[in-house]
Amino acid sequence: MSIEEKQKPQRNDRVTIRTVATHAGVSVAAVSKVMRNAYGVSDALRARVTDAIETLAYRPSRAARGLRGRSFTIGVLLIDIRNPFLPEVIAGVNGVLAPSHYQAMIGVSDARVQLETSLIESMIDYKMDGLILVAPRLPSEILAKFAVQIPIVAVGYHDASATAFDTVNADDQRGAEIAVEALLACGYRNIEMLSLGERQGHAVSVVRQREIGFRRAMQRGGLGSSPTISKIPIASPKREEVMRKFLSRKDRPRAVFCWSDLDAITLLSLAMEIGVRVPEDLAVIGYDNSSTAALGLVNLASIDQSGRELGQVATRVLISRIEGRTASEHIFQIPSLVSRNSLTRFGNSTDMKQG
Repeated sequence: MSIEEKQKPQRNDRVTIRTVATHAGVSVAAVSKVMRNAYGVSDALRARVTDAIETLAYRPSRAARGLRGRSFTIGVLLIDIRNPFLPEVIAGVNGVLAPSHYQAMIGVSDARVQLETSLIESMIDYKMDGLILVAPRLPSEILAKFAVQIPIVAVGYHDASATAFDTVNADDQRGAEIAVEALLACGYRNIEMLSLGERQGHAVSVVRQREIGFRRAMQRGGLGSSPTISKIPIASPKREEVMRKFLSRKDRPRAVFCWSDLDAITLLSLAMEIGVRVPEDLAVIGYDNSSTAALGLVNLASIDQSGRELGQVATRVLISRIEGRTASEHIFQIPSLVSRNSLTRFGNSTDMKQG
């Protein structure tokens, strides 16, 4: 039997970092440096260790790495998996993690605070290195208590005063303003906003921030001090029932800004079902510029907050916090409008001037 055959473990043998070191003819510390992508590792050493890892099919024990202080796992907590905006955020997270030694583990919650809390506690118990929370509903003081135990970055959570955790957001107030400004530029004056019910958002949520921006832009456009914001429930079938009533109103507005593509797309579908023409009878702007909004049969004008970029930035911010940064960071990105057929009707501006 050759030396290489002796070094290669049998099928039932457990391959460890020491096995890799022996196979590569280097120290355990050298293997560890390569795996951590440490500074100063030569190309030759990296090649030898990488070849040994591939030959031996070595998979590091996450439990053992956790005991040494790192599991190289990032927890990503999503609140509403139905939102077509979320895959872009996840793609941004995975794009940054791909060349690193970190991997993402995704948890899905819902509107229940108890479940959200339980999932965060479980991620901490599994010794994850950090958490990215997408649109969490927990109060800031609760997030701050968790952040003492684990680095946290909150996406879609507007609390610039937080010191224990970081936030990464699109400027949701500005995004709503851009939507109203676009409708005004097209000649619409009778404009409402479709938002979520009072219990489905709080001061730091994207929902409330977009409402603030909507009101401000409407007031600045001379459309009254109290513009109309219609509230819809979060659960079906009441959600769709409220939207049907909105579309069937005799005093229905000429244009509507929806807090999210999630509801704007549903509104377009119901409008077609009822016989309300878009944009001839009702102009619609959504928020998120999800992939569904761009489909030819949907053609929804929407505010683009670049979910992929939000995911990328949040991941980089989290890794820097894991690696020792202590000062909090609160990052804003400026959204933009992607105009599609739900905003204007090609070749005819007469209907847009009405109302």
